[in-house]
Amino acid sequence: MCGIAGLFLKTRSLEPELGSMLSGMLAVLSDRGPDSAGFAVYGKGTDHLVKLTLRLPPRPDAGGAVIVAARQFELASPIFHANHVIISIPADKVQAVQAFILQSPSLSGVEIVGRGRRMEIYKDVGLPADVAKRFDLPQMSGTHAIGHTRMATESAVTTKGAHPFSTGTDQCLVHNGSLSNHNGVRRELQREGLSFETDNDSEVAAGYLTWRMREGASLREALTQSLRDLDGFYTFVVGTESGFAVLRDAIACKPALMAETDDYVAFGSEYRALAGLPGIAAARVFEPEPATVYAWERH
Repeated sequence: MCGIAGLFLKTRSLEPELGSMLSGMLAVLSDRGPDSAGFAVYGKGTDHLVKLTLRLPPRPDAGGAVIVAARQFELASPIFHANHVIISIPADKVQAVQAFILQSPSLSGVEIVGRGRRMEIYKDVGLPADVAKRFDLPQMSGTHAIGHTRMATESAVTTKGAHPFSTGTDQCLVHNGSLSNHNGVRRELQREGLSFETDNDSEVAAGYLTWRMREGASLREALTQSLRDLDGFYTFVVGTESGFAVLRDAIACKPALMAETDDYVAFGSEYRALAGLPGIAAARVFEPEPATVYAWERH
């Protein structure tokens, strides 16, 4: 049992409230996922700059090593949120910086959590309200965001096992359910050149969508194709640089509700996650249909 929350804003006036709205939704879903939590926020981006979200190992010199590396590559000062760091890199330096992070002894244990022009990802072990506070989620702004509260049922309680999973630039996925054919799909994706950091089935789902979109599919098309290729019980909520989408499998046994107003689209595993949102009393609240892709795109 896990909890999912997601928000896609239609109006700019709510953008400063995105973090506080998602924070409240995640806190309500604590009993569905008390082991770990995570979220992705799509904030402001800068042309020609790519943001890397890094997670630091628990040693006192790790943050200083990241600062030194940023200076070495003539980057802007890193932005710290607890044990996560955001560094912004000119697009033509991304490959070199990533290689340095993975190979430099001074950065041993530093992990790349996500990469994107607008996306930042934060996740950690602990109660969802504590994780949100740890990373200053209530103060974050943006256009859309997805979050997850995890109850570990098939693997250990670790930060690596927390959602969202990101396998492509500005792409991330959160998942409630279980895929029965993820090992086979993983092998097929590895033959296509994708790599994975965990044995988690949710990371395979994220990788599948990344592969489909790399091959030219839209987010909606990739999710539609996943209905044929991914077997199991699942609810996905997916974010891209400009998109937000929801999909339930054909059985749709995992709880899910959506609310739509003129100002936002919201997803919650249960209604109580939506109950505190502004204007919820007048929203169109509905249960997503099985095997149906719901997708929104910013233009």
